[in-house]
Amino acid sequence: MTTAAAVTRQPPGPRGHLLMGILPDVRRDVLGCLGSLHRQYGDVVRYRLGPMRSHLVAHPDAVKHVLQDHVKNYTKDHLTYRMGRWITGNGLLTSTGDFWLRQRRLAQPAFHRQRIAGMAAGMVRQAEALLQRWEPAAANGTPVGINEEMMRLTLAIVGEALFGTSVEAQAEQVGAAFTELSQQIAERFRTFRMLPPVLPTRYDRAFRDARAMLLGTVRGIIATRRQSGDDTGDLLSMLMLARDEDTGEGMTDEQLGSEVMTMLLAGHETTATSLSWVWGLLSKHPEVEARLHAELDAVLGGRTPTAEDVPRLGYTKQVVEETMRLYPAAVIFSRSVQEDDVIGGFRIPKGTSVDVSPYVTQRHPDFWEEPEAFRPERFAPEAAAKRHRFAYFPFSGGPRQCIGNSFAMMEMQLVLATVAQRYRLREAPGFTLEPDSHLTLRPKGALPMYLERRA
Repeated sequence: MTTAAAVTRQPPGPRGHLLMGILPDVRRDVLGCLGSLHRQYGDVVRYRLGPMRSHLVAHPDAVKHVLQDHVKNYTKDHLTYRMGRWITGNGLLTSTGDFWLRQRRLAQPAFHRQRIAGMAAGMVRQAEALLQRWEPAAANGTPVGINEEMMRLTLAIVGEALFGTSVEAQAEQVGAAFTELSQQIAERFRTFRMLPPVLPTRYDRAFRDARAMLLGTVRGIIATRRQSGDDTGDLLSMLMLARDEDTGEGMTDEQLGSEVMTMLLAGHETTATSLSWVWGLLSKHPEVEARLHAELDAVLGGRTPTAEDVPRLGYTKQVVEETMRLYPAAVIFSRSVQEDDVIGGFRIPKGTSVDVSPYVTQRHPDFWEEPEAFRPERFAPEAAAKRHRFAYFPFSGGPRQCIGNSFAMMEMQLVLATVAQRYRLREAPGFTLEPDSHLTLRPKGALPMYLERRA
């Protein structure tokens, strides 16, 4: 049996800048850089990001190796997650080891399938409120900014699911705060500004002010709920009532704050980003839009969708899945290597990093025919069953797969079904649909679109 110590072959990769490695290329065009690395060097690529030695692994077997089979050797004790803690604290997204496992067990019941199904009515209600807000723009023929509209909608949905109440009054400030933090984290990583945002500069103050606004909102809601003692049946109540099986202890207010911040970020920005891409891609592919409308007409006939309709909206789901294949909200999941290992016949040394990229693997030509094309039928059950499990992983995979993936998928299906029954969305002239990588992979700009009523 070949051991990691016996393998000396290093993966191929670019020489890069003497001091910065490939960081200048990443700053210019992170998606183009990732695609170029894979095309030129193959499924295991070695490179430097400033002082960091990293590896891009693209084959689904390698992704499975990192995220599932050898997960203890590839941990989140990585720079990107340490920076993520500046926003969310030590929540499910960023925590590690036994603490993460305890928090996951405490939070898991809140995401039971039946409980999520019970949130469908609230999701649809918020989508219908969006349609009401759109009435004047539709009547006047003025475009709406889809990126902002989807952010506002998903914040309302996750706010109701988490807190059982509207966060409409804080929506603008919360959205602006998350945008500030998202942009700054991406900029700080690309420029290797590794110090926490503690300096008395305008830039660092903006970060601190944005986080303080979010944390103040979250703590206020938690304090109010603690004082009332009410079990309102929402996610926050479940998290507050959860008890460790071994110790009988619940979460502290600090832990609750971290988990709620994590869920606000993950359930707000990532879902909004994916929905924005859905509308942009449908506008460019009328044949897909027509098939989607045919399914909605056949299944719903103009009525409001419910949780019971979700399994019958198969093509609607495929549209969402194909969108997330082309434009996953998270471009890269990074891991820190704890012990020497071998991937694809190459040595992966302890102390380096491994990057797995949904954006790259979900375009791998060995697993996706014409990978740049938008074809929702790739996700028909018979086609998906034949595909490698880790050829598609927009929610990550293995034990660290996103706990809210079922919530997000149902939400996106219901929002798409509700809105697409009423409107066709058309890009404003002169606007180009292209990606812009922040903390998530958003469409660039406001994504202005006209609302065309369906007959």
